[in-house]
Amino acid sequence: MGKEAFFRSAEMSLVQLYIATEVGREVVAALGELGSVQFRDLNADVNSFQRTFVKEIRRLDNVERQLRFFSTQIEKAGIKVKKIDGYADVTAAPHATEIDRLAVRTDDLEERVNQLLESHERLTKKQVELLELRHVLIEAGAFFDRAHNVPEELRASLDNDNAPLLESDVEQGTSANPATFQAMNVGFVAGVIPREKMTTFERILWRSLRGNLFLNTTEIAETIKDPKTDEAIEKNVFVVFAHGSGILSKIRKIAESLEADLYSIDEDASIRREQVTEVNSNISDVEEVVATTEATLTAELQSIAEQIASWMVVVKKEKAIYAALNLFNYDQSRKSLIAEGWCATDDLPVVKTTLSEVTERAGLQVPSIVNELSTTKTPPTYYRTNKFTESFQNIIDAYGVSQYREVNPGLPAIITFPFMFAIMFGDLGHGAIMFLAALAMVLYEKRLMRAERDEIFDMAFTGRYIILLMGAFSMYTGLIYNDIFSKSMTIFKPGWEWPYTWNEGDLIMANSTGVYAFGIDPTWHGADNSLIFSNSYKMKLSIVMGFVHMLYSLFFSLVNARFYKKGIDIVGNFIPGFLFLVSIFGYLSFIIVFKWANDWIGTSRVAPGLLNTLIDMFLSPGNVTDLLYPGQPTVQVALVLLAVACVPWMLLLKPLYLRRVNNKKSKAGYQDIASQEVTRLSFEEEGETASPVVMEEMHEEHEFEFGDVMIHQVIHTIEFCLNCVSHTASYLRLWALSLAHAQLSTVLWSMTLERAFKMEGGLGVIMAFILFAAWFALTIAVLVIMEGTSAMLHSLRLHWVEAMSKHFIGDGTPFQPFFFKTVLEDPAM
Repeated sequence: MGKEAFFRSAEMSLVQLYIATEVGREVVAALGELGSVQFRDLNADVNSFQRTFVKEIRRLDNVERQLRFFSTQIEKAGIKVKKIDGYADVTAAPHATEIDRLAVRTDDLEERVNQLLESHERLTKKQVELLELRHVLIEAGAFFDRAHNVPEELRASLDNDNAPLLESDVEQGTSANPATFQAMNVGFVAGVIPREKMTTFERILWRSLRGNLFLNTTEIAETIKDPKTDEAIEKNVFVVFAHGSGILSKIRKIAESLEADLYSIDEDASIRREQVTEVNSNISDVEEVVATTEATLTAELQSIAEQIASWMVVVKKEKAIYAALNLFNYDQSRKSLIAEGWCATDDLPVVKTTLSEVTERAGLQVPSIVNELSTTKTPPTYYRTNKFTESFQNIIDAYGVSQYREVNPGLPAIITFPFMFAIMFGDLGHGAIMFLAALAMVLYEKRLMRAERDEIFDMAFTGRYIILLMGAFSMYTGLIYNDIFSKSMTIFKPGWEWPYTWNEGDLIMANSTGVYAFGIDPTWHGADNSLIFSNSYKMKLSIVMGFVHMLYSLFFSLVNARFYKKGIDIVGNFIPGFLFLVSIFGYLSFIIVFKWANDWIGTSRVAPGLLNTLIDMFLSPGNVTDLLYPGQPTVQVALVLLAVACVPWMLLLKPLYLRRVNNKKSKAGYQDIASQEVTRLSFEEEGETASPVVMEEMHEEHEFEFGDVMIHQVIHTIEFCLNCVSHTASYLRLWALSLAHAQLSTVLWSMTLERAFKMEGGLGVIMAFILFAAWFALTIAVLVIMEGTSAMLHSLRLHWVEAMSKHFIGDGTPFQPFFFKTVLEDPAM
């Protein structure tokens, strides 16, 4: 097949590698850069924690954890990380000593960063405590100062121990003289509490102390940051007065349970002033130290940010190398590592050359050996794609991976997928918008690859070539439909001519003057029966396109059967299936085209209804009311008989043939031929001894069971016959969505710009600007994005279900080589 493995997957070989232990790591690193070998696990029976290189992987896990820790701190600090373009030389797999130095360096950096973070958190906590203490001293002090102005008679009324301390006249300055607190056996608790918990605090105190307290609270104007989370929290200062040490202790416990911070303050005003002065001085000192610590931490994180991207790539590569080495066996006698894996046959010379170069650089006398093994195991499926074909292949693989060497549905999808979309999205203007948007992404793809992309835009960017073709095909079908933003275009001379004069209320008819050169005649856009004409045209076109698409896909099953040399699939499945599809829906497509090709008005004949013709073909095969062509009854009877005969043909021929051949083989002493039903591939022996794993696979046997084969064939026959009907009807979505798109575009035009154009004077100009903005925004959001997404999904369904079911087996396994690029792009690594 060569390097162009896209019509079929690349030919694969199972290879066995003998690698000297001294260069095992270097060989795997070189193969990781190459990305050509998918290693097999030769230690499947060994626990993952008991493998050879578990210690190295754990060590790298710790380094990776440290780098993620640095990334988190860098992100919190708002520092920009220096990115690396692509996979530069700096990210190449390093020598083991470089990894050792990196591990030691990250340990030192982690310890230093942790010390700075702990110091910063401790200082920030101290700063918050000092700020809260200052607010408590100021706010509580103001309350104590107001208490000195309370009249003597009001203070005397508090001598009674049973008098409640929570009075409603606190706001008027009523309180107890602080000088009398000790005499009255009254103490107080002061502190700061989150504002959101203040109401809960008051309610609990009231119920716990039964109202025997006095509570004063003041809101702190500034927000205070939590030293651990850096979240801004609104807080209140509170002072609670109560009788007795037991009650005060209870108040402290309640306050602490609600995350309040308690502070000890003095009643004496002079002492409080000294405390405030001291606190302000301490706050200044702490703020200075905090600023210095933050500057040191920022400088350290900036230094790390310059290299962390390359460090992360190096660690991921090194971790992947040891994970691959854990899949190898160790040969004690030869002191070498043994590996097995799948490799594209065309890439074998490159793999051998790479191993030889690594061995030569290491100066070893013992070369690394590559053996090609014989096996009956089905190889993985590998398609060589580029940036253009990759997106189309991805949408096919999302449904299922092709069987090894099976015809790839992704190749025809490059054309059929955007074309089916364009039939439903046919509008020159909307297609141009989509085409230009995709063209911009293609032209600036290198710049956009390096830029930050959100999830939605990344999906569009990944499928930029799909969108480009969808837009181009939509422009083509828009020309066919003669539709641009719901309006027609008169590019060529119309084939119909309207009368020059008429009276109001007259029924006027256009006269045919010829045939429009390309697409639908623009005269139809002004006709009363325009919708009837376009409905009939697009509905019949959908049937014809559906038949062509399904027949085209069915022929791939013939190509597969010839490639696998399964003649019974050709005779027992393809031929009856082809005849069944053509005899019914091929005939329907034929009479649609035949009806289009005839001039029914010129011959003064009534055009027969095709739906009734198809129904009568089965209900009364020999009776045709309105003839399309001479001999129609005989042809339809023959086609019905052929379609009926194809059902038992498809149902019985293959199972009976397989049973007959199996019985002959059994009598001759051969094993059951499971290979006639299950696709198994064998390679020619080349003199090499297969490994134990391969030998087990070569001895796999599948016993022939006629009942199982018959059941599968019954299911296949029923599905094929019913699907021919349902899938043909499913292609009517081409007509339905095309009609919906055109009508929605017409409604949008009539509700916006058409109204503006009917206005005169300055108001018309102003409304034209306003309604143009509305029309353009709704065109992009609704008609291009929403309608485009809907049409794309319907086109995807037509390929996954209607087309691929005619030939696609889809039970293959994808080729997943050991490739550093894939490792680095995987977010889980």
